[in-house]
Amino acid sequence: MLSGSLLACRQFAGYNAVMYSRLLVAPKSSFFLFGPRGTGKSTWVAEKVSAHKTINLLREDLYQEYLVDPRKLRDELSTLRPGQWVVIDEVQRLPQLLNEVHLQIEERRLRFALTGSSARKLRMRGVNLLAGRAVRRGLHPLTPQELGKDFKLETMLRFGSIPLVIAAENPGDTLKAYTETYLKEEIQAEAVVRNLPGFARFLKVAALFHGQEIDATNIARDAQVARTTVQGYLEVLQDTLIGQELPAFEARLRVRERQKSKLYFFDPGVVRAIKGYRGAVTHEERGSLLEGLVHQWLRAHQDYQDLFDDLHYWASAHTGSRVEVDFLISQGRGFHALEVKATERLRPEHFSGLRAISELKGIKQRVLLYTGTRKYRTSEGIDVVPVEQFFTKIKDYL
Repeated sequence: MLSGSLLACRQFAGYNAVMYSRLLVAPKSSFFLFGPRGTGKSTWVAEKVSAHKTINLLREDLYQEYLVDPRKLRDELSTLRPGQWVVIDEVQRLPQLLNEVHLQIEERRLRFALTGSSARKLRMRGVNLLAGRAVRRGLHPLTPQELGKDFKLETMLRFGSIPLVIAAENPGDTLKAYTETYLKEEIQAEAVVRNLPGFARFLKVAALFHGQEIDATNIARDAQVARTTVQGYLEVLQDTLIGQELPAFEARLRVRERQKSKLYFFDPGVVRAIKGYRGAVTHEERGSLLEGLVHQWLRAHQDYQDLFDDLHYWASAHTGSRVEVDFLISQGRGFHALEVKATERLRPEHFSGLRAISELKGIKQRVLLYTGTRKYRTSEGIDVVPVEQFFTKIKDYL
């Protein structure tokens, strides 16, 4: 009988994903599809793209063959007809293949679906990004709308919604294996950082800042690395799609008034696994985990449905009585303000940020998302909406 951790590792290597209808629509022309490991990129591409050739660069034998001779791709595609699809999984492992891909798009009119779990090597100077001949799309963990009747907020807060984890018999063991695989394959094998123990310490400390302003000095002290190293490690988190910074909204602020960005990991289950939390979600965790879920879902809908232009958080410039709003959504010349509260019982002070932001020019709507069940509007014009209802019917609000 397999142990839990071994079973989780085998599930990670090749799992039977639970099939849900994803919101992402397949482009008709060549595209890059980026997303963290386990979000279902290969499954989605297999369902949406009728590929005549599939190349998985996670296969070490294929990787070595193309590493020695990238032009081998040209020979293998020579029999395909214009308009036919070619899938290359984990293309970031061999960016030099993109020169051949570019040639095949230009000269033979082939179409390519190029998946990747990291953009780091593709950001290097000199890498051919196909000069706009391939659009970019992102795939995220499952949203409430995609999960439908299977959505359970407590489960999402504890284990997240990566399809890989949802499909697992033991989500906790799978998440543990996931974080270990991230360090081994994305960081060590790709030689992203030289000091893997230092990065592992940084990762645990950074997880404690999930949903908070980034304090590089404190992170550096607790992780026992240099402050300049922390800046590089934060870039690694973003390049490998594990973390994302949310900038503060700045409207004609002087430099000395600029706010720090906030850090969000892409999935609450991953955050808890990095921190080593395996049990039920504690009261202290709920706020940042729910806020992170909302951030994750907003980013997903931005990529899938192009519902808004940009995303920030907002903080008042008054140092004596600073208040914040978790998310400020830019849509044309207007804004939607979202505040997130992990509680079923709201108190007057929960509305303080939304009251303060009413002075910002262009505010269209102020919404407080919470874990209760009743939807209503306050006398001040603030919409109170259950968080699940908001995201299952997000087009009604944005």
